[in-house]
Amino acid sequence: MAEHKPLRTVAILTLGCKLNQADSDALARSFAAAGCAVTSTEEGADAVVINSCTVTHVADSKARQLVRRARRSSPEATVVLTGCYVDSAGPDPGIRAGADLALANRAKPDIVDAVFRRRTGESARPEAAGERPPLRGLRSRAFVKIQEGCNDVCAFCIVPRVRGREDSRPIAEIVAEAQQHEAAGAREIVLTGTQLGHYGRDRGWEAGPRRLLEALLERTTIPRIRLSSLQAQDIFPGLLDLWSDRRLCPHFHLPLQSGSDAVLKRMRRRYTSARYRSAVEMIRSEVADVAITTDVIAGFPGETEAEHHETVVLCREAGFAALHVFPYSIRQGTSAALLGAQLTPEVKRARADELIALGRESGRAFRRSLLGSTHDVLWEEPSEPGAWFGLTPNYQRVRVDSQQSLANTITPTRLHAPRGDLIQGDVVGLETDAYADIGMAV
Repeated sequence: MAEHKPLRTVAILTLGCKLNQADSDALARSFAAAGCAVTSTEEGADAVVINSCTVTHVADSKARQLVRRARRSSPEATVVLTGCYVDSAGPDPGIRAGADLALANRAKPDIVDAVFRRRTGESARPEAAGERPPLRGLRSRAFVKIQEGCNDVCAFCIVPRVRGREDSRPIAEIVAEAQQHEAAGAREIVLTGTQLGHYGRDRGWEAGPRRLLEALLERTTIPRIRLSSLQAQDIFPGLLDLWSDRRLCPHFHLPLQSGSDAVLKRMRRRYTSARYRSAVEMIRSEVADVAITTDVIAGFPGETEAEHHETVVLCREAGFAALHVFPYSIRQGTSAALLGAQLTPEVKRARADELIALGRESGRAFRRSLLGSTHDVLWEEPSEPGAWFGLTPNYQRVRVDSQQSLANTITPTRLHAPRGDLIQGDVVGLETDAYADIGMAV
């Protein structure tokens, strides 16, 4: 008969996108409902759940590294590998990586019971009938999954294979979860999904994202609602006019991937560079104080130097607040993996470095444009004594020095000095300690 072990503390480690963070927060709530303490550090935990990503080979490597680290830190722990890496790697990759259990994305709802059965020999049971744990997971902002899966088949992307086809949650269910987050004290919800702009398409709805946002604005009073990502073809005036309500955060993550029409066609993207530029112009004309961020792939198969330069030009024109750059990574099971003219690692790295440098320059310019202005900042827990970190509505990270607690409050804050990738601020009307190093070079 197997020896049963206690299950008191569960560590949840998350790699990848905000959709994964939403899944991890849901797992945290389920473990908490079953009486477990949930942490984000694996040392001393009875179980470690690693929620993996597989968007690049680097992400795969990080998942395997976390499994090994969990084994070293907590030799007696039950180690679970889940998420997109499990789906992409095939049967039982977690066992080969050293995990005790390997569960695919669609099996995430079964993880709590699976861990309890392995540790205690029994299924999980709620700690107290009728009680629900706080819905805010391990963070100050609440991540709400509105859909997952993608019916598009971009040449480079493994996501449709690991997340499946599009599946949208009912509006009433999403609104109810948002209301629960609000009742638990959350000040911001972040709407996540694989393809947010397609929300409701699988249900035959027209303008699904607009319908959902209207319902959330009408039936909740949570101060902030943020969308994690949209595509260029999702942007139209009938959606953007909702941003007249200041509760919708003026931040748009709009993946570009390439500024070359020839490369976009090979990638099977559903917009041209002209359509992308139009979306950026439309957003800037309709939404005040907006920040636009993006993703770019450097060195897609067959990309010429001239095509790369088209991407550089578009990125420079757009003035992105942040630019996330990924050297192209072959993903088995995608059509791009079968293309000829794969570029050398040296060429991909050089092109990525050029775009990264451009992104840093663009981000610094955007942060400088905010200096002297006042923005509402949502403050999170301090990560160092006397220093508080928070986010503006347009997704700029702000630091303030104060011995007073600002946790989970929204305060008007004057932005006055650059500090690396952050902006140093003063909370309006709050006496703060003397600032140090506010003149750091940018």
